[in-house]
Amino acid sequence: MAQYKIKPLVVGMNRTDQGVMTYMNEYGKKIPLPIYVFAILGGDKKILIDSGLEQVMETGMNEETGLPIYSFEDALESIGWKPEDVDIIIHTHLHNDHCENDYKCENATIYVQKEEMKFLQDPHPLDHRIFPDILDDVKEIVELDGDQKIMDGIEVLLTPGHTPGGQSIVVDTKEGRALITGFCSNEKNFPKGRPAIVPGVHLDVRDAYDSVQKVIDFKADILIPLHSVEAGLKEVG
Repeated sequence: MAQYKIKPLVVGMNRTDQGVMTYMNEYGKKIPLPIYVFAILGGDKKILIDSGLEQVMETGMNEETGLPIYSFEDALESIGWKPEDVDIIIHTHLHNDHCENDYKCENATIYVQKEEMKFLQDPHPLDHRIFPDILDDVKEIVELDGDQKIMDGIEVLLTPGHTPGGQSIVVDTKEGRALITGFCSNEKNFPKGRPAIVPGVHLDVRDAYDSVQKVIDFKADILIPLHSVEAGLKEVG
């Protein structure tokens, strides 16, 4: 069975309200919000989970969080890659902070849920985070339909609600099965001994709840919330 390492790379950061992460909980508390690209190391393909923001935001926050903040190109250079080296990008979802650098990875195949692509092509006016032209320059897109194995040691779980076709990515590592959430979240969304807390930004609150609960019920050995500061402090595996 294939085993990989997950290398978190921060390609932007801003400050937001905790309530943006946790619906009906802890509004008024300002938190740092790291934007990640996760590099999957150890296989014969160069794989990214998301491609992050094109423009770095608030670089001064690295001292507060202990996280180095890179441009996309510098992030890849830190692991010896170039954008054109990337073989595969698996998207958690298509909000702009997760996919703005796709076009730079000219040789990459993009994996995304078909419901996410459908919404991308005709977004609701209220969802200003998804832009119709964001994947126009991408050569190859594979549309997935629900839970699916991508390759040995890597699979996706359909986790909608935050967006129509969000997907969480499960990666086998030496430390166990790691799950990167397919929706914006931090540790506060998964309180011990309490019901799941949905993302503060969502299209369907019931779907979002079910997706958070699906992640909890999966019982991954390592849970990586998509915007957790702690997630960036070490690689997994």
